[in-house]
Amino acid sequence: MRIERIGREPEFSRYMNLKEGWLDRRIFSDADIYEEELYRIFARSWLFVAHESQLPKAGDFLTTHMGEDGVIVARQPDGSIRVFLNSCPHRGNKVCFADAGNTRRFVCNYHGWAFDTAGDLKGMHEEYCYDDNDIDRRKNGLKQVARVGSYKGLVFATFAEDGPSLDAWLGDFRWYLDMLLDNEDGGTELIGGCIKSVMNANWKFGVENFIGDAYHAGWTHDSGCRSMNNGEPFPPIDMENSYHASVNGHGWEFGTEGVGDLFLLGRPKVLEYYERIRPKMAQRLGEMRSKIFGSVASASIFPNVSFLPGISTFRQWQPKGPMEFELKTWVIVNKTMPDDIKDEITKGVMQTFGPGGTFEMDDGENWSNCTTVNRGVITRHERLHYRCGISRQIDHDTLPGIVYRGQYNDANQRGFYQRWLDMMEADKLDTMPQRPEPRLSGVGETRNLPGLFAL
Repeated sequence: MRIERIGREPEFSRYMNLKEGWLDRRIFSDADIYEEELYRIFARSWLFVAHESQLPKAGDFLTTHMGEDGVIVARQPDGSIRVFLNSCPHRGNKVCFADAGNTRRFVCNYHGWAFDTAGDLKGMHEEYCYDDNDIDRRKNGLKQVARVGSYKGLVFATFAEDGPSLDAWLGDFRWYLDMLLDNEDGGTELIGGCIKSVMNANWKFGVENFIGDAYHAGWTHDSGCRSMNNGEPFPPIDMENSYHASVNGHGWEFGTEGVGDLFLLGRPKVLEYYERIRPKMAQRLGEMRSKIFGSVASASIFPNVSFLPGISTFRQWQPKGPMEFELKTWVIVNKTMPDDIKDEITKGVMQTFGPGGTFEMDDGENWSNCTTVNRGVITRHERLHYRCGISRQIDHDTLPGIVYRGQYNDANQRGFYQRWLDMMEADKLDTMPQRPEPRLSGVGETRNLPGLFAL
C-alpha cells in the first residue's frame, strides 16, 4: 500500500528539545503539522481497532477509524479478522453506517454495490449496464489494510506494508500490558458497549495525560476524589517506590502499593475481589507486577490508546483535526470474574471516567483550554516546560524500558514525544532507533520470565 505525502516536510526537531525538556506549542494546533501526523504516524503505526470479544461470531463487525480513515473490522468464517476501508470504490461513499452488528453483506446505499464480509465485490445494482471489460470485480473490493495482528485480545491494524511486526511494535511493553490483559486465566473482554464523546482539544493532550501525568491528579481531581471517598483526599505518592517506564513511546506510570486506583474506583467489592486473587496474580506474573496492579497508575500505547488498569477504563483518542478529537471509552474486565463484580466495575467507571464522571469532566476542560489558549498568535511561540524529573533515570533489575524514579515526573511524556519525533522524521520505520534496546526480544510469553520477577 503506497502512502505518499505531497507537501512541505519541515525539520520537526525544531519543535522540541527533550534533553532540555521543552516543547513548541504549535504541535498542538498547527493544521500542517496535524496533516503530517496523519501521514507519518497514523498511516504507519499499529492502531487499535477492536477487542476480540466484540467480534465473537462469523459475520460480526464494527466500524471505527484509523486516523481519519473510516474502516470496517469483520470476523471471517475461518475465525480470522479482516480490516478494510469503509469507502465504496465506485464514488467513495460510506458503505456501512452502523457502529456494530452481524451481516453477510455490506451494501453501498448510493449505487447498490455489494461486498461480502471479506470486502470482496459480489454484485452491483443493474449489472447489465457494465460491459465485459468495464470492471474487474477482483480489483474493486473494499481496500484492505496492509496487516492485522492481535495481542491477548487486542486487535491492531496498520496501513504500512513494511516496518515492525505487532510483537516488535509492543516490544518490552508487553511485560506491562500483561498486568491488564493476563492477570487471571481467561483473558479480558470489553463490556457495556462504547461511549463516544467529542472534545475540543488536540488528541495528544489526552494521550500524554494518561501516559504519565500523575502530577495533576491531586490538584485537578481533589474535589472529585473527596466527594466519592468520604472526604478523603487523593492517595499520597511514594516518590521513592513509584516509577515511570517508557518503551518506544508506550508508557506506564505507577506506584507499588497495590490499592490506590482500586480505592479511587470507590467500589469496596472490587477491592476485595482483587485482594483475593492477588496471591495467584503473584504466582502468574511475579510479585512486582502483583504489587503494581491496582496502584495509582495510568498508561498509553503509542500512538492513541490509554487505560487505567486499576479503574478498568480503556479508551482511544481519535483525531478529528488539530483542535478536536473523538474519545471512545470502554470498560475492560477479566472474562472469568463474577457478574456482580463486573457490574460494580462498570458503575465505578461511569462515576469516575464516564462522560459525566467526576474526573473526566475535570480533564476535558483542562485539555480544551490548553488547546485553545496555545494557539494565540504570541502564545504559540512560547515554549512548554517538560523538565520534571529529568535527572531521575535509573537502572532497574526488574522493570523493562526506560525507567525513572518518582511518579510525579514528565519522563513518559518526554518518551512519547520522542517517539512522535522519530516517526515524524523517519522515511522508513525500520530506521527508527529502539528506545531502549529490548530486553525481551524473542520472548513470546512474559509469564515465563522468572529473572524479571524479583522485587
